[in-house]
Amino acid sequence: MPTTKRQLAGALLTGGHITERDRLAAFIHDEATVFAANPFPSTTAGAAHQRWGLREIEFRAMEVASAGLSCLLSALARLPNGEPLRQEILRAGSHSLYLFHHGDGCRIVGAVLHGKPRQELPQFRPSPKPRGRPRRSPNTQQLDLFGMQP
Repeated sequence: MPTTKRQLAGALLTGGHITERDRLAAFIHDEATVFAANPFPSTTAGAAHQRWGLREIEFRAMEVASAGLSCLLSALARLPNGEPLRQEILRAGSHSLYLFHHGDGCRIVGAVLHGKPRQELPQFRPSPKPRGRPRRSPNTQQLDLFGMQP
């Protein structure tokens, strides 16, 4: 069964080791983002590390903005070279996101989002964090220890 955008974004958000996970997940969630042709979905940690290490050099030389690249390279470096991985490719307009996981769509290794040379990444506005006391859902029942009578 193929992995869905929702599953990938959810798994990405739970990856505490991924520094730009909110931005990357927002790109995946965007309605314009679709799965792209992926002729080589199977790879290894060593091959991915070598490829993206070279791309990091290319990105700097060609002024390609990216998100998640250094985090992806660090995560790949911690894995054994022969560790099998699955690559997912998603696109929206001229931006691409490459995401690597352990084949189950749940355990995300890392992801990188990039565009064309000298092009900015899509704008990302983090959702506001709730302030103060969290609101109770009308269907939620909560024990009020302070309102109990002895």
